[in-house]
Amino acid sequence: MSNILVVDDEKVLGESIKDALASEGYEVKIASNGQIGFDLISSEPFDLIILDVMMPEINGIDLCKKVREINVLTPILFLTVNNDPEDRILGLEAGGDDYLGKPFHLKELLLRTRKLIQRTQWYARTNDSFAFEDIYIDFSSYQIESWDKKIYNLTQKEAMILKLLIENEGATVSREDILEKIWGYESYPSTRTIDNFIVRLRKRIERNPEQPTHLHTIRGVGYKFTKNPLENNDPEL
Repeated sequence: MSNILVVDDEKVLGESIKDALASEGYEVKIASNGQIGFDLISSEPFDLIILDVMMPEINGIDLCKKVREINVLTPILFLTVNNDPEDRILGLEAGGDDYLGKPFHLKELLLRTRKLIQRTQWYARTNDSFAFEDIYIDFSSYQIESWDKKIYNLTQKEAMILKLLIENEGATVSREDILEKIWGYESYPSTRTIDNFIVRLRKRIERNPEQPTHLHTIRGVGYKFTKNPLENNDPEL
């Protein structure tokens, strides 16, 4: 049974969300402000955090940053009345996973909740490690030991993208498929986001990131991972 924390200073809304989630079989706790939320997140594990942006004590964006700073990788779903693209990007760059504007339908909240938890469960179910050439990836600790023997830490999203490409070794995975699998397509306004993640991943596993031999760009479509080095004829992004 999944355990969810709702951090929202609107008592009526918080109780409504709790009742809706409980009716689907989730265990739910409520925090009435950001500081209480941070204390709970620091002391016990959750499968999902539903986080209001405008709150006293600590606002949602700052709370999300604090949570990521202590290496809590629990998925975070933002709730906010500010739903324009720039605000969405701000929240997601702070470490959020999805963004739902107020007012919203509880059915949509339940759908996004289910998808976020399913994505986390997918990551947990698959292989914990992967090795190729002189590179070792530990997905459980979010680390790469690269060909140069350096240890690199991965963000959760970097690790999930890399795992998705490795699972589909030799096949092209579109940018849209990556967004849907890792974030949920609505979370970001542009698939260019994926390109930026690939650039960072190449710096960790490619001997020459400008001429990648494992993470290949498939022009106009997406990306492909190959375990054995192959020449990539496409220019860098």
